[in-house]
Amino acid sequence: MPDTTTTTLTPTLDRLRTAHQARTPDFLQRREDLRHLRAVFQSRLEAMVEAMHADFGHRSRHESLVSDGMTVLSEIDHLLKHLKAWMKPRRAPVDALFLPARAEVRRVPLGVVGVISPWNYPVNLALIPLATAIAAGNHVFLKPSEHTPATSAFLQDLLGEVFPADRVAVALGGPDVAEAFSGLPFDHLFFTGSTAVGRKVMAAAAKHLVPVTLELGGKSPALVAEGYPVATAAARIASGKWLNAGQTCIAPDYVLVPEGMREALVAALSDEVRTRYPSLDDNPDFTRVINDAQFQRLSGLVAEARERGATVLQPVAVDAAKATPMRLLPPTLVVDPPGDSGLMTEEIFGPVLPVIGYRDIDQALAFIRDRDRPLAFYHFDHNRERTERVLGQVVAGGVTVNDTVMHIAQSSLPFGGVGPSGMGHYHGEAGFLTFSKQMPVFRQARVSGMALFKPPYKGLADRLVRFLTR
Repeated sequence: MPDTTTTTLTPTLDRLRTAHQARTPDFLQRREDLRHLRAVFQSRLEAMVEAMHADFGHRSRHESLVSDGMTVLSEIDHLLKHLKAWMKPRRAPVDALFLPARAEVRRVPLGVVGVISPWNYPVNLALIPLATAIAAGNHVFLKPSEHTPATSAFLQDLLGEVFPADRVAVALGGPDVAEAFSGLPFDHLFFTGSTAVGRKVMAAAAKHLVPVTLELGGKSPALVAEGYPVATAAARIASGKWLNAGQTCIAPDYVLVPEGMREALVAALSDEVRTRYPSLDDNPDFTRVINDAQFQRLSGLVAEARERGATVLQPVAVDAAKATPMRLLPPTLVVDPPGDSGLMTEEIFGPVLPVIGYRDIDQALAFIRDRDRPLAFYHFDHNRERTERVLGQVVAGGVTVNDTVMHIAQSSLPFGGVGPSGMGHYHGEAGFLTFSKQMPVFRQARVSGMALFKPPYKGLADRLVRFLTR
């Protein structure tokens, strides 16, 4: 798969922009594009599964179909259902002083949107923002991750069948291409990835004052309240944590649990692992770590925590001879790692889950607030008053109460981070607005009372000013 050289990026952007300026996609064009994308994508789901399987070494087929197949189809369906209504101008009230004028807000396309997508959900996180930008009437230039080359080639082939080259383009290549791509004069740049890279993307975009949406990550906590059923908490935390082997930006990064419930929760989580993955050797349902660098990083974090006195549990063992060459890191529980250890200062992004005991809810809330605002927060509690208190003290990109990751699947809810976990939103109408300019339009009437306000400011004009500032 040849790389896109940086010298081809600007001509491609120019081609997309020229085509958009010549003919902005109307409702019929946008609807047809979305329908075509959906039909071709659905017909290629098995090819998608095979591509991601090749990139990961092994990726759960069912998880690929749900997380990268169903999610994209569902989002396109939501866009199609609401597109006509979202495109309509919104009437806006006019101050009485300016009547009988009228006002409205028109949602107009920005132009050409750049999308930089990551490797962990390489189809979902490429096609959902792309489809949303298309729904908003834009042309799109996509830069998929170099860490998933087979999936990136799949995306290029898919999009080449659906869209003409002057409406959607794909740039393939490594970090040098991504760096140059970030510095292009887009009308909007959408990035999903790490906080560290997000800072670089924002700095590059600032050169041309390109507005950015950054979907980043961080350490998303799960807080289990006193008295919450341990088995239920364990099952729902396990589902969110070990999906895609923990390589999920909103996976629970660590769990806070009352000290008196810690042992029971660890035991329940261990039972969940053994039930879901009786054996990890050649298990079709457990995904591998994406590459050697990530595997070594995760293994190093666990080793450091163990060396510093934390209890490390792996409820299901892996053949040591297979683990490293297959990048097979089993679900791992780390009980009370030091607060300054790598596990507690870095985003884990893997199948390792710290479990930390707390004395009371105030200590737990202070623990969360003392860290960067997370992309996601999970609170497990049947006490409504305490839940409201917790939600009033934690600011996060998104929240699921009594479960994990479910908020991302709701097209009616905006998805996005806050501070170091990101800026801006997408999904559903929030994404449509992200990729649109809400352009205010004031329509003056044939007769305007403000025509009286003009120099020389005396007589009627003077009385008008005194009346308005009384």
